[in-house]
Amino acid sequence: MCERFRGYYPVVIDVETAGFNAKTDALLEIAAVTLKMTDDGWLEQDECLFFNVEPFEGANLEQAALDFTGIDPHNPLRGAVDEGDALKEIFKMIRKGMKAAGCKRAILVGHNANFDHNFLFAAAERANNKRNPFHPFTTFDTAALSALVYGQTVLKRACQASGVEFSDKEAHNAEYDTRKTAELFCNMINQWKTLGGWPPAPVESTENAESGDNE
Repeated sequence: MCERFRGYYPVVIDVETAGFNAKTDALLEIAAVTLKMTDDGWLEQDECLFFNVEPFEGANLEQAALDFTGIDPHNPLRGAVDEGDALKEIFKMIRKGMKAAGCKRAILVGHNANFDHNFLFAAAERANNKRNPFHPFTTFDTAALSALVYGQTVLKRACQASGVEFSDKEAHNAEYDTRKTAELFCNMINQWKTLGGWPPAPVESTENAESGDNE
C-alpha cells in the first residue's frame, strides 16, 4: 500500500451537509472507509465508521439541502454526536491503519473530493483537532478518475459503468455513498493493474535477454 500511493494512505470519505459552505453550513453525516491491499496487490475495502452529526452551534441549515438529503437534523432518533467526537474516532481508525500500512499521511478519496475535504477540515478546525492525519490539500477524486476510465462523472453512472450496484433509495446517505465510492475506486485501481499498470511487471535484464536471443 505504501509503495503504491507514494507513502499516502487512501481513505474514502463522504459527508452529508446542510449546504455548500463548509465554514457556515452544518455537517450532518460523515463516513470513512479505509482500504487495504492484498499480498497480490489488489485493493479492497477494510474498516468503516459512520456517524450522524449534531449541527455545530450557530450552524446554517439550508432547507433546500435538507429536502435533497431527506435528513432531519432535529430528529432525536438519529443518535447524533458532536462533530469533534466523530472525527476523533475516525482519525483514530485512520492512524491505526496508517501505522499498519507503513504510511506517513492519509489522503482523502471522494467523489468530487474537494467538497468533502473542505467540510472535514472545517470541522477539524472547529474542534481544534491538532492531529488531522489528512494531507491539507491533495485528494484522489473519483469523479475525475471515472471520467477518464468510464467517461462518467456522476457517482451512480460511474458505479454502473464499473459494475457496481447502486440504489437511488439508499443514495445520499454518507455510509452508503462512501462504500459505493470505495468500491468504485478499488475497481478502477484494480482494473489499471490488470491492464499492466502498477505494480509494473519485472523487467528482464539485458544480459538475460541477450542470452535468450543467442539460444
